[in-house]
Amino acid sequence: MPTIANYGQFSGLHWETGSVRNFFAQRGFIAPHTGQPFSEAFLLGVSGGAAIGYFTFLYEGYDPQCNILTRNTFDPLDKMLSRLGVVQYLEQTAKPERAENILIDTLEGGQPAIVWADMWSLPYNVLPRDEGMWGAFPLVVYGYEPEENTVFIADRAMVPLAVTTGAFTAARSRIKKIKNRLLTLDAPVEEKLTSAVRLGICDTIQLYTEKPPKGSKNNFGLNAYQFWARMLTSPKQRLSWEKQFPAGLPMYAGLTSAYNFSYLFGKGTEQDADRGMYADFLDEAAVLLDQPALNEAAEKFRAAAKAWQKLPDFLLPEDVQPFAESRRLMLRRHTLFLEQGGAALAEIEAINNRLDEIGDSIKSDFPLMQAEVEDFRTRLAEQILAIHNAEETAVQALKDATA
Repeated sequence: MPTIANYGQFSGLHWETGSVRNFFAQRGFIAPHTGQPFSEAFLLGVSGGAAIGYFTFLYEGYDPQCNILTRNTFDPLDKMLSRLGVVQYLEQTAKPERAENILIDTLEGGQPAIVWADMWSLPYNVLPRDEGMWGAFPLVVYGYEPEENTVFIADRAMVPLAVTTGAFTAARSRIKKIKNRLLTLDAPVEEKLTSAVRLGICDTIQLYTEKPPKGSKNNFGLNAYQFWARMLTSPKQRLSWEKQFPAGLPMYAGLTSAYNFSYLFGKGTEQDADRGMYADFLDEAAVLLDQPALNEAAEKFRAAAKAWQKLPDFLLPEDVQPFAESRRLMLRRHTLFLEQGGAALAEIEAINNRLDEIGDSIKSDFPLMQAEVEDFRTRLAEQILAIHNAEETAVQALKDATA
């Protein structure tokens, strides 16, 4: 059965941009402005680029959650591919046998396949199976060996991942809308690169400064930073942290989820909320568009990256022992997955168990008194506003460079 013998692409970090980056590189598609495979930074920029979104969720039966978006999430895959003029070959079927045959035919033809799978159903993610939680994301399949009961996958980790055919089939079929979807791609059209870059930059500026595509203006762009800071320091507000994430397990859950989504979810280990990657895109854009001012904007986003790199010390600071231990464990778990993949499952499971223990201890022995909680929130809000100021400067530089 088919496995691409020379497959070697495991650098992609995010589901959409990383999977396309890996697919393009394996097919040998070269970016004319660099003479190298298309970078994930370039694909990030074209797909809509850097952004900021602030959302809180309180679902019955679950810990409250603070979800921070750091990149465009409005159809990034379709925007990226359509803007680059990429011809897409999409196949989907409700029949498992037909889905298997399509995948085998694709691999036997020498191409990897981009497929969608439920992350909660893939064992290497070490997530507890929960019928109320699901998430469909694209990944690259480069080998399918039913006789060996093994599927070979490239999915964010820098090493090969493998699952059983049964687990793979279950993950592909769990969500009806994307059930057994498979995508292959032609190369980007060189003549469309400059327009794709301009559209991507336009998206970034709009997401920071204009009315969002949907939802409240408080949830997106520069307004989101101000709103987040206000909810931390205005306890009487309906959506304040005092009411949604009060001292105890809710506050701990809010801080750890904000850290996860800002720094770990679909990211590397730079701890900069994708700002360094976006700056790299702007450097590439400066070459393609022959606009050196974009290099200056890139440096402003690198300054914003430094501001983001300071935020973990305010979300989960070293001087609050259970918070600091949780941050170290979460980063360690993430790094283990990126570097070792399935080989680290035992250690990742041990980390998960320790994090559960910390969460349980927080319920009965919260490490901060109420006055300390208020001071904590004030300092966190100040750093969030420092990021706001850095990004306001970066976005203005981007606007000036493209005016």
